[in-house]
Amino acid sequence: MSFLIGLLAGIFGGLVGVGGGVIMIPLMVRFLKLDQHQAHGTSLVALVFTGIGGAIAYGLKGTVDIPAALLLASTAILTARAGAHFAHSLPEWKLKRYFGGFLVYVSLMLLAKPYLSFLQATTGMGFGGIFVLLLTGLFAGFLAGLMGIGSGSIMVPAMVLFLGFNQHTAQGTALLAMVPAGGVGAYAYWKLGNVRTDIIAGLIAGILLGSYLGGTSAHYLSEVVLRIIFAAVLIWTGARYLTAGRPAPKI
Repeated sequence: MSFLIGLLAGIFGGLVGVGGGVIMIPLMVRFLKLDQHQAHGTSLVALVFTGIGGAIAYGLKGTVDIPAALLLASTAILTARAGAHFAHSLPEWKLKRYFGGFLVYVSLMLLAKPYLSFLQATTGMGFGGIFVLLLTGLFAGFLAGLMGIGSGSIMVPAMVLFLGFNQHTAQGTALLAMVPAGGVGAYAYWKLGNVRTDIIAGLIAGILLGSYLGGTSAHYLSEVVLRIIFAAVLIWTGARYLTAGRPAPKI
């Protein structure tokens, strides 16, 4: 089961340029009976390998901006650990709601992209562009640690909306940047005891195959289709998590 979950997450992650945690976390909670904190930590460990496999696939197509990925990662690694520790301090129901709200917000931003053209490519890749990448990395690293998902959920919209990256290059760049950032967050989760090491091997095997297949397939789909797939899955998943109920008080 862990291999199949990893395969599905890898295909989705490689296809839309995120780690696939939005697929993997709900599946692990439902079918492998992990609690929310364990699912976030285990997901983040496995997603390091999504980034590797997906970045290789995008790189072979020439759609990875290595300098941009390095800038994003340089600040993301500073905040990923803090995000993991903050997640550990939250009750499970509240972590689920944060997760759902975050996914819906990112989805709406991407769907609004055609109507936000006045924001695109306003900074370029000069000093302003470098600042945007560094600032994006700070937020993305913290949220990756908090949510247990690939930081592409923040990086991709920022690069597309504010720097004028096309969807494919933004996705490939985010996949590469998430490798060091995800590694730092994953290590923090492991130290806190929130990683299920017994299922990691199956997840990683599935993710490596799936992320390569997804990353390769992405180049045969239009940018509009990719954006719609990305947003639709995140909105569906986010809406489910927003309804997470607070546990009844113990008597």
